[in-house]
Amino acid sequence: MSPKIRTQLVVSLLRRQSVKRWLALFGIGAMLGASILLIKLSLNELRAASAAGYADTGLAEFQQSSIKEQAASRITETAAQLQRRTNENEAAARKNEPNGKNDDIGKEQNVSDQEDVTSAAPQTSSELDDLIIHIYLTKEKRIENVPLETYVRGVVAAEMPIDFEIEALKAQAIAARTYIVRRLIQGQGDDTDMSLHGADVTDTVQHQVYTPLAKLEGQWAKAERKANMAKLGKVIDETRGLVITYEGEPIEAAFFSTSNGYTENSEDYWTQPIPYLRSVESPWDKAISPKYKETVKLKLTEFHKKLGVKRKGFAKSSIRVIERTEGNRISKIRIGDKVFTGREVREKLELASSQFTWSVKGDSITVTTYGYGHGVGMSQWGANGMAREGADVAAILGHYYSSTTVEQASKLSAQLAQRS
Repeated sequence: MSPKIRTQLVVSLLRRQSVKRWLALFGIGAMLGASILLIKLSLNELRAASAAGYADTGLAEFQQSSIKEQAASRITETAAQLQRRTNENEAAARKNEPNGKNDDIGKEQNVSDQEDVTSAAPQTSSELDDLIIHIYLTKEKRIENVPLETYVRGVVAAEMPIDFEIEALKAQAIAARTYIVRRLIQGQGDDTDMSLHGADVTDTVQHQVYTPLAKLEGQWAKAERKANMAKLGKVIDETRGLVITYEGEPIEAAFFSTSNGYTENSEDYWTQPIPYLRSVESPWDKAISPKYKETVKLKLTEFHKKLGVKRKGFAKSSIRVIERTEGNRISKIRIGDKVFTGREVREKLELASSQFTWSVKGDSITVTTYGYGHGVGMSQWGANGMAREGADVAAILGHYYSSTTVEQASKLSAQLAQRS
């Protein structure tokens, strides 16, 4: 064999070994990266389950089963991605073996491939997963500490019927998450009582109603329990980390039960105009909400006392609407010798809505209200009506919160980190 041929064979062999060595190193690196990723995912899941403090055995088993299924899915997906990348790299290496002219180009391409594997792996909102929400349970007079997504799950379960359409439940989940993220970033405002408790929120309508997961099973019959928990899990999984923003900031995600056919402009119930809380039509509520119409009857003496109105000289004509809002609720009304806002009358008389009619007969007054709640933001029954007609969560949120965007709250991680 001539020296020239021998030299060519040696060079070829060295190049093949170099390629194989690089492939082996890349394979080891990829497997290590995947292992670290899977460990991190598992730790996040276990941390969340541990922090939730599940006291009920059946609920704990359900959560553990869900974690195992999600982990298995992630393992399968990551393994498939790694195998696909390995096959592609081996094919590229074989293609480059004969002349070895593209060694440097091959190395650059393989680095790019490794980055692609990382970016394609399942992503989690780690900044949010680490957030712990401190909830003051008013009846038990204690603070419960749970991960953010566990808190959102408890709010959805408490604030919206589980038999609502899943797209409506998802809208509620995103609104609830937006509320707490905004609150964490901006602080507690004038809630001085919360600083005494050392909590972020209460479990009441003062903030958002919340049901601890350990108590959820008591809400449903045994036959419905597993399906309802699975439905809640699906809602949280499919909206994980999503919030509603306006110009990059989490919005004031107001919501209420039932509209009178329209929502309110924010300034018509509160004092501040908010660009994304505009009056919009909500025709679905009347047809499907059991809370659309309500009638209460009061003695005139009680009516006068609650409003602080003089009884002397009071007559049917003593009540007159002066002005209505864009959402067709009462803005200003004269009763006796005083002028009230619709909100003032609603709160003083504990009415369901600030749109109402009345009739006086004898020594009694009958008041009929339309809608239920303050009317600002998303109508929950309206959202369910939209979902029944085929609207998805994006359409629902876009309708009730004008000119807003739904995005990952991880973009707000710097602001959230300041709170942690």
